[in-house]
Amino acid sequence: MAQFDTILHPDFVVPMVPHRQVLQGISVALSGGRIAALLKESEARAEIASEHIELPGCALMPGLINLHCHSAMALLRGYADDLPLMTWLQRYIWPTEQRFISPEFVRDGSDLAIADLLLGGTTTLVDNYFFPEMTAEAADAAGIRALLAFPVIDVATAWARDANECINRGLALRDRYRNHDRITIGFGPHSTYMVSEQILSRIAVLSEELDAPIQIHLHETREEVLGVVERTGLRPIDLLEQLGVLGPRTQCVHMTALGDQDIERVAKHGAHVIHCPRSNLKLGAGICPVQKLLDQGVNVALGTDGAASNNRLSMLGELQIASLIGKTRHEDPKAVSAWTSLEMATLNGAKALGCEDQLGSIEVGKAADLIAIDVSGVQHSPRHDLASTLVYSTNGGEVCWSWVAGQTLVRDGKLQTLDTTDLAHRATRWSEQLDTFRETLEP
Repeated sequence: MAQFDTILHPDFVVPMVPHRQVLQGISVALSGGRIAALLKESEARAEIASEHIELPGCALMPGLINLHCHSAMALLRGYADDLPLMTWLQRYIWPTEQRFISPEFVRDGSDLAIADLLLGGTTTLVDNYFFPEMTAEAADAAGIRALLAFPVIDVATAWARDANECINRGLALRDRYRNHDRITIGFGPHSTYMVSEQILSRIAVLSEELDAPIQIHLHETREEVLGVVERTGLRPIDLLEQLGVLGPRTQCVHMTALGDQDIERVAKHGAHVIHCPRSNLKLGAGICPVQKLLDQGVNVALGTDGAASNNRLSMLGELQIASLIGKTRHEDPKAVSAWTSLEMATLNGAKALGCEDQLGSIEVGKAADLIAIDVSGVQHSPRHDLASTLVYSTNGGEVCWSWVAGQTLVRDGKLQTLDTTDLAHRATRWSEQLDTFRETLEP
């Protein structure tokens, strides 16, 4: 009988723990969906396993954790580009969602997004969108790990009449997936300008009772902050503190418009910041002061946002741009180093989820959520520093293998649980309808 299910033989292992080390001559053994052993390659090749997988020219590292996405919006990729946030939302996105959002739309968009996410290195996804039950089904079928932060919003949608119904439907979904090994459910109040103080207070109480995470768009633009101040007399972060929402279960998404006092509030309560650099850049929303947050002890993780505001859902691409704009934001080439951005996409993401004992590093006993990145190309040579190669020399398409809980989801660059031809056909059918509708929205 085989001692291990699978043994992986890469050229390099980037375990993330121990801190900032690269291992060579090491193989990784998997069993029962977990990392069973790190062995010397010579010893590993003598072990009996159901499968030995050769990964020449590859760096094996923990799967990337994407802390913020609206998967179904993959069907709106390129739909309304080069517009400021509120114009983009009010003129195009919200009217289109009102017209088209349905279980079928969300399932097809989620499948399309998950394919893109897997090929871009994501193994764990945090998603926030309508009909989360459909995204949960898509994630389950595809094999990806997911937290569904179900949407809570004060206006009527195709999914729920109001915020209270959002919460009730979300809690029912949480009960359905209570014992699932890869899918969990949390709260996704949209923002302090789309959710009332009463509802935010209710979410704070329920989150505490259920030990459930909260993810909220926060301080995304200066205009958002000023609007909330005018309405409540408080900055959004202060409002969340007053309502009891801010804490170690809270994931604050975007956070570009921050002052020193805001950073102190986040640090004080142990909340997490989710940086979505490409989306923020595309919408002209601003740049999150990542290094300043890290220097104050705030945990910062990464997200892609949805494909409507970030046309590619590649976490490799995301961590690259996070490092580059971090240096520009702080006018310091040492800011948001290559290793820092890798940590944001792995260890910090696991911490934001409260799953640092299970995810984020290659350690015995942790979940076998792994990716292999091909660094054998001429654009990757010479490899003086592997972290630098992974962050600055990749184009986002080098993920050639992916495993979640030991299951192979990408093999030799090909998806194993999703049919790309079928996805393309479904996307084309939606595109025809969406383009016709968009013509009615043009000014």
